[in-house]
Amino acid sequence: MRFIRHTALLAALALAPFFAGAQEWPTAKPITYVVPFTPGGSTDIIGRVLANKLGEALKQSVVVVDNKPGQAGGIGASYAAKAAPDGYTLFGGTISTHAINASLYKNLSYNPVKDFEPVALVATLPNVLIVNPALGVNSVKELIELLKKDPSKRMFASSGAGTSTHLAGEMFGDLIGVKLTHVPYKGTPPALTDVAAGQVSFMFDQMTAALPLAKAGRVKLLAVTTGQRIALAPELPTMIESGVAGFEMSSWQAVYAPKGTPKAVVQRLNAEIVKALKQPDVVDKLHTQLGMDIVGSTPEALAAHMAKEIPRWAELVKKSGASAD
Repeated sequence: MRFIRHTALLAALALAPFFAGAQEWPTAKPITYVVPFTPGGSTDIIGRVLANKLGEALKQSVVVVDNKPGQAGGIGASYAAKAAPDGYTLFGGTISTHAINASLYKNLSYNPVKDFEPVALVATLPNVLIVNPALGVNSVKELIELLKKDPSKRMFASSGAGTSTHLAGEMFGDLIGVKLTHVPYKGTPPALTDVAAGQVSFMFDQMTAALPLAKAGRVKLLAVTTGQRIALAPELPTMIESGVAGFEMSSWQAVYAPKGTPKAVVQRLNAEIVKALKQPDVVDKLHTQLGMDIVGSTPEALAAHMAKEIPRWAELVKKSGASAD
């Protein structure tokens, strides 16, 4: 009997730190929010907004770590997937990290389903066709005519191999029957900078990053990739309206935690994120100013969304012939 009591005491002592940590969450240490792209892009903007709001709600500092770009967000995703599932690491996932990469990379260093706990689908975003003003084109039709006539203009930029901006360019070339040259960057800002400078002719990217440069006259917006025109720029036609039949796609942003993060922690994080996304200043920043359609889903709804998106993008990757290996 004494031996049994002694064994039980040792077991209780061994588990004590675990239970203490669980009870202390989120007061034991700062929460790290991993952003897998360069500063200034949509994922970074969302990460900083949510980090601030979560810090206020949880009475804890939420730190957006040094951005970890590369492999269409895969480097940051791999880093977050290996973090301890204790509620102190969050990951800003995207259509690239949690849908496209699964089929684009044959040797992906993480599994978007098995290595993560879905927390919330944050928003969907329209992509837009962006060109350098010096090209002298004012419509998608004129751009297509130029690309067919002048091979030197066929380079398009993207925020990285495997991103939705990459796949959009591949799809565009396939649908218009022109072989385009892909130039990948480590994030949206450097890619847009080179389009504005004329180093690359055009790119597809999210409205959030493109609009400030367009307003400054440094780039020109020709069309949106969504099925319908968007309220933020109603003057822009869709790609389908512009004569590119079958061209429709949207990006999305979400929050994840490492697999095994306690369910109670995931639920609390989800509740605080959904609450934050309804606050007027967040709605103004993400929706009114940047054109994002705010969602704020449950973890289960995000998992269901991924279950549809992964095979959909696998089909598009196969059709386009795109590869990042």
